[in-house]
Amino acid sequence: MSPINKILKPAIICIIMMTAAVNTVKAQNWMFGLSGAGNLNYLTGTTQRLDNSYFVPTAFHKGTSIRPFGSILLEYNPHKIFGGMLNVGYDGRGADFDNVIAPCNCPATLTTNLSYVTVEPSLRMNLGNASNLFFFLGPRVAFNLDKNYDYTQLKQADRSGDLSAVKKTIFSGQVGLGYDYTITNPGSPTKVVLSPFVSYHPYFGQDPRTIESLSVTTGRAGVAIKFGKGSKVEPIKDNKVMVPTREVDFSVRAPKMISTDRKVSETLPLLNYVFFDEGSNAIPDRYVKLSNTDASNFKEAQLQTEQTISTNGRSSRQLNVYYNILNIIGDRMRSNPGSSVDLSGASTNGQEEGKLFAEEIKQYLVSMFNINDSRITTQGRIKPLIPSEQPGGTKELVLLRQGDRRVDITSSSPELALEVGGKMMKPVIIQSNIEDPLDSHLIFNVDGASDLLKSYTIDLTDNQGKIQHYGPYYHDQESVSGNTILAGNKEGDYTVTMNGINKNGTLVKKVKTVHLVRQDGVIEKGYRYSILFNFDKAETIASYEKFLTDEVSSLITDGSNVIIHGHTDIIGSEEYNHTLSHNRALETQKILERALSNAGKKNVTFETYGFGEELDKAPFGNTLPEERSYNRTVIIDISSSK
Repeated sequence: MSPINKILKPAIICIIMMTAAVNTVKAQNWMFGLSGAGNLNYLTGTTQRLDNSYFVPTAFHKGTSIRPFGSILLEYNPHKIFGGMLNVGYDGRGADFDNVIAPCNCPATLTTNLSYVTVEPSLRMNLGNASNLFFFLGPRVAFNLDKNYDYTQLKQADRSGDLSAVKKTIFSGQVGLGYDYTITNPGSPTKVVLSPFVSYHPYFGQDPRTIESLSVTTGRAGVAIKFGKGSKVEPIKDNKVMVPTREVDFSVRAPKMISTDRKVSETLPLLNYVFFDEGSNAIPDRYVKLSNTDASNFKEAQLQTEQTISTNGRSSRQLNVYYNILNIIGDRMRSNPGSSVDLSGASTNGQEEGKLFAEEIKQYLVSMFNINDSRITTQGRIKPLIPSEQPGGTKELVLLRQGDRRVDITSSSPELALEVGGKMMKPVIIQSNIEDPLDSHLIFNVDGASDLLKSYTIDLTDNQGKIQHYGPYYHDQESVSGNTILAGNKEGDYTVTMNGINKNGTLVKKVKTVHLVRQDGVIEKGYRYSILFNFDKAETIASYEKFLTDEVSSLITDGSNVIIHGHTDIIGSEEYNHTLSHNRALETQKILERALSNAGKKNVTFETYGFGEELDKAPFGNTLPEERSYNRTVIIDISSSK
């Protein structure tokens, strides 16, 4: 029996045994096919003795080439995460060595034609049902098939033969990744999958000879075509689309009393970033910069004046509080001589420009507020302490990089920063007047809308038959101002109709009734707190637990109503942002509920919403990086039951 037959026989028997196993498992788990690829071989080491009778005068050290790879393959995927693969085939590992110069000043070349029959069992790891990407790794057992070489040297005859001392068997390994493209229809009885793949075969174990130091490293890229049994598809009965068994649930939360005005003591977070415009090292003009005279008279308390804000957000005057951040920091440092700050500037143009940003702010604090420069440290970075742009990111980089071109202001001094949670700068207390507070809104809960409906609308019909139309909507929860609905009336009865379009095209209709009453002439009082998040960091809510427990929950009394609403900026998908804001708001509620329970407070009502990036409910615009930063927030409104 020839050596090749000795190699192929066990491989064929292995495949036949695995094929027979199909009869004992679900056939859909098995795939058969062929693969083809190119091996990019990189040979290193030393080669000078070609066969038992010939030494070349000058040693060869490096070689590269692309050689073919082809295999028959078998795949078994019994689990959504783990599976197995087996490739048996031809594996070319030869190379064309870099030319050398023999002592006679004669150029010489060497080409090796090493090839193998390879057996490559691998563990396949899928990323779950939601992704077609998979990884694989495993050993490689290769049996030598060809060991021919060709040597040429000027002024002598060409020489060919077989390399001596070539190992008959190679034991090595590989790791790679691939992607499955199903090219047949879902209902087809035969499933055909096209799978491009790449793999890496390190030099470990890949010394092809028992002499010298020649070693092979290989990168492989190719494509496999696989065949299997298709998944069974239930027939459509009576030519009708099957309707999901789950139904949409509809409910309306109407306020007990609609308020028109509420006095609020708001704890406004002080965003500890100063953003710099592209192409400039100067502090942007939108930040308030005082003269020496104005700075000497500036007090943080000047910013605590009463201002009117809308239901969901803050006015431009409140953003003006943030634009006074340098003056607030200067006033606090001037009033507390023992305090200090660290300024960390970041720019993708280099650490030097980042340092210039920080020095600009330091110079302003030193010259306008007479702060000793030893109390202010500066440094430059390419990325800020907590960057928005992540390695490998490709989407919305312009907005992310605007947010990363900034100076971070940090401090361990309690006069500047809160001692509780989140590394927060000490907030500013503002007296605000909220018009049309959120708890005066009708809340429409359409459970299942995002999964089952294409869209839905809301119609409100009063006793005179007048209809108000709202929508279309797409999320499970939406709201409309009670004051808008009443439109100047003291009270009213309304029929609320939800009209939805199912994803199979059928109509869904749900009806409820509500009674609305407006409360005039009574000014309520309340509290508002906000917490801010870094880009895409829902988990940082845990860092605010001490702040929420010690500062916020202490102002919630028995019988209070607490409304929590989460928001995001416009970066990312709308659906993702909606979920992110909802999770942040829910986690905030859990922390407050736990604190209230430990304090023995009862009968507190929570209403929690996630509005995502919805522009009509966003606290700020999304044009500037500071606006987007303030939109990444959870707002907590506390009102008395009275």
